[in-house]
Amino acid sequence: QPQIILLKEGTDTSQGKAQLVSNINACTAVADVVRTTLGPRGMDKLIHDDKGNVTISNDGATIMKLLDIVHPAAKILVDIAKSQDSEVGDGTTTVVLLAGEFLKEAKPFVEDGVHPQNLIRIFMSLFMLNVLHNGQAIEKIKELAVSIEGKSLEEKKSLLAKCAATTLSSKLIGGEKEFFASMVVDAVIAIGSEDRLNMIGIKKVPGGNMRDSFLVNGVAFKKTFSYAGFEQQPKKFTNPRILLLNIELELKSEKENAEIRLSDPSQYQSIVDAEWNIIYDKLDKCVKSGAKVVLSRLAIGDLATQYFADRDIFCAGRVAEEDLNRVAAATGGTIQTSVNNIIDEVLGTCEVFEEKQVGNERFNIFSGCPSGWTATIVLRGGADQFIEEAERSLHDAIMIVRRALKNSTVVAGGGAIDMEISRYLRQHARTIAGKSQLFINSYAKALEVIPRQLCDNAGFDATDVLNKLRHKHALPSGEGAPYGVDINTGGIADSFANFVWEPSVVKINAINAATEAACLILSVDETVKNPK
Repeated sequence: QPQIILLKEGTDTSQGKAQLVSNINACTAVADVVRTTLGPRGMDKLIHDDKGNVTISNDGATIMKLLDIVHPAAKILVDIAKSQDSEVGDGTTTVVLLAGEFLKEAKPFVEDGVHPQNLIRIFMSLFMLNVLHNGQAIEKIKELAVSIEGKSLEEKKSLLAKCAATTLSSKLIGGEKEFFASMVVDAVIAIGSEDRLNMIGIKKVPGGNMRDSFLVNGVAFKKTFSYAGFEQQPKKFTNPRILLLNIELELKSEKENAEIRLSDPSQYQSIVDAEWNIIYDKLDKCVKSGAKVVLSRLAIGDLATQYFADRDIFCAGRVAEEDLNRVAAATGGTIQTSVNNIIDEVLGTCEVFEEKQVGNERFNIFSGCPSGWTATIVLRGGADQFIEEAERSLHDAIMIVRRALKNSTVVAGGGAIDMEISRYLRQHARTIAGKSQLFINSYAKALEVIPRQLCDNAGFDATDVLNKLRHKHALPSGEGAPYGVDINTGGIADSFANFVWEPSVVKINAINAATEAACLILSVDETVKNPK
């Protein structure tokens, strides 16, 4: 029989069991890349591209973004890492590892001829939110979680700091985690119910050491370009009024080719005078408004700088837009596009404004702002890459603290929660007849990858530690539930007592996303690649 040609010449199709297995292998390979970055003893990855940018990172999402993955199935893992990053901020490595491990556990079943849909059905039933009830595993997490609602602010702060410290312990700045954790908690509490993350500014100043980083309860930004006359301006005010402008205060030459015909040379002077009067009028209105600090997004020229200096007013031109918006939010001012009719309502204020030296940069710092919806963290450190990585780590910690504040339940970290769910599912599997028992067991086994990887990365004997953990979690009294890997001694320890905590939403999200991704990859049985 003649061959039927359906697809264009050069189309590459592969289908069936072999295709599924090769997709699983690709995903396992991706998971192996980030595998070693998990946990407090995780290693970092150095990635450099053809442009010569070098990134050193420990953050799963950052690594996944920077790896240019071309395999279509493995790209799904990159997407779940990104979604975990934008949804909860931390747990990006966990999510990739879990998805890879679920697939790895499913592989022998697929090779033995189990229909992938059977696996998918079981995996989904464990986790996904059915109409009747949440999946068993999610119920379990919610059951084990401890609420931080109704605690006083001080207690809450220490609880949140513990969560932040757990996140930071696996990052480059883990050595100073207490220092940074309290800083992050203060920053998040400072912005209060304000959800926009850009209200927390992070400014990087090379030089000094990590300990020199500090938090400004307000706004800080680098001193802008300034003209002569700047030196005479006062550099510190208490309770100043702050005027925010979006206009340039300098002599403007006419943009259009205006033509003026003069019959008498003396008339020329009046035109020049008119130009000067316009700018003096503008400056005069600024001064009359009673503002002591004038910031503008556009240039403030040398004439204006001198004029303000003579009247003891501080000015800064060409302030970056996001900084100006942050100042507006913090001080309660409104950005003006004209100097006419400046009323008191549009002026902002803060307790202290000062300009001070940070490293080799000068910073303008507004602190003690009334509306208080903003904070700025000034990061110091030796190398540029180091500060970049510190910024990424702080971003994770900030997200975590926000999540914990909102969802206010925490679970034990250090692989404790994973072991507990794993034990629970194994028990649950015994009550089920048929093949599904095997699938649930394999899912439970896959969850153990987190504690196992924590041990491997720290150089401990994973088999030994996992056996101790299984034994502890299997105690009928249930006292072993909070036990996880003890990174310092290579044994096991009560994670809850050691303050290794993470918001429960991180775990729920991670396991959900990983299960979904695994099911998605298991449900693909053919790849068609169209030629260009």
